[in-house]
Amino acid sequence: MFDVFGSVKGLLKLDAVCIDNNVFRLHYKATVIILIAFSLLVTSRQYIGDPIDCIVDEIPLNVMDTYCWIYSTFTIPNRVGIIGKDVVHPGVASPQSDRDEEVKYHKYYQWVCFTLFFQAILFYVPRYLWKTWEGGRIKMLVLDLNCPVVTDDCKSERRKLLVEYFATNLHTQNFYAFRFFLCEVLNFINVIGQIYFVDFFLDGEFSTYGSDVLKFTEMEPEQRIDPMSKVFPKVTKCTFHKYGASGTVQKFDGLCVLPLNIVNEKIYVFLWFWFIFLSILSGLSLTYRAAVVAGPKLRLLLLRARSRLSPKDQIEIISEKCQIGDWFILYQLGKNIDPLIYKQLIAELASKLTGKEGLQNV
Repeated sequence: MFDVFGSVKGLLKLDAVCIDNNVFRLHYKATVIILIAFSLLVTSRQYIGDPIDCIVDEIPLNVMDTYCWIYSTFTIPNRVGIIGKDVVHPGVASPQSDRDEEVKYHKYYQWVCFTLFFQAILFYVPRYLWKTWEGGRIKMLVLDLNCPVVTDDCKSERRKLLVEYFATNLHTQNFYAFRFFLCEVLNFINVIGQIYFVDFFLDGEFSTYGSDVLKFTEMEPEQRIDPMSKVFPKVTKCTFHKYGASGTVQKFDGLCVLPLNIVNEKIYVFLWFWFIFLSILSGLSLTYRAAVVAGPKLRLLLLRARSRLSPKDQIEIISEKCQIGDWFILYQLGKNIDPLIYKQLIAELASKLTGKEGLQNV
């Protein structure tokens, strides 16, 4: 188990060079780690025992367990009642009754570990795309200026290289920035899509699952109907058919205990709140990004906040000359370069852009 965890421990490492933002990292770091950890948890028998244990007469228990695991178990949703009085367990009753009753079959527990892992892959896709498109540009531009042990001559030389790069590539880097913005949109679409995907996977029970659990905790004890037991029943029924001695079909009803669901119910309560939180945060992040793209004044304020040691007039000169792509790269560099070095870079870049403009006006 720990060997498998070791394969994803790289996600826990802090990147030496930052190429995204905190909201982006919540998607490809925090969420991916959470989903993979849950996927491994539901496959670890050392914590929950066998995934299914069935009780039935005349059928070997191991055969019944295997049969019910493969062909699913069922409950009757409208047979809840009081345990020990009306029903033996919530939803556990015979479907052969006076009235037609809905029978709900449960097969999802076979697929929980796979769907969680698949979801982790989907959350990593925007990061993979951005890392591919980014191509290590920010890391190359940083030029070790984020390292504390760099000589003054080396710093000066590398700052000049950065200034020359910006002057040469001015107004040519918008495509780079918009690809990052596209990945942010993909993050938002993905987390919303994940909510609908899990809702489909759990037969429409996930969209209100977390809110139903909250309502359940506020109810009076005698009025409580546990929504977790409805979605993830701990005890279900299973019917085994076989031929008798005379060739007639015999049915054997068994009770099946699903200890795995005690873990599944907690996993999906957490995921409901996490996905809601992440979708709201991603939506706010997209609103902020739209304002940044549409508002030069906002970009000026953000660049001024990032380079707070620099004079305002230098920031204004750079902001006037830069398009969104130039601003984005300069802002990303501010996250990775020492503030004093960044201040000097801003001063030299402002001087370079002003001089360049002066030559063009001659």
